[in-house]
Amino acid sequence: MDLAPILKAPVLGLYGEKDTGIPIDTVDKMKSALASGSAAAKVSEFVVYPDAPHAFHADDRPSYRKEAAEDGFQRALAWFKTHGVV
Repeated sequence: MDLAPILKAPVLGLYGEKDTGIPIDTVDKMKSALASGSAAAKVSEFVVYPDAPHAFHADDRPSYRKEAAEDGFQRALAWFKTHGVV
């Protein structure tokens, strides 16, 4: 969060609502920090997947959530394309 004012690229945050390692209040603090940060930081986007735990994209773990993982992957690909990475 301390780096928000100097970011030179926006952030895409994909979080699980049930992630005990990154609670929603921490996600909200990050959103606030980025919203008051650099122009690049202000373009950041966050998605919180309901009922998804930490590592919801890891298909080799019980935490895997297919729908959230597929949506997150598509969002990441679109994000990279929009921001000139691919």
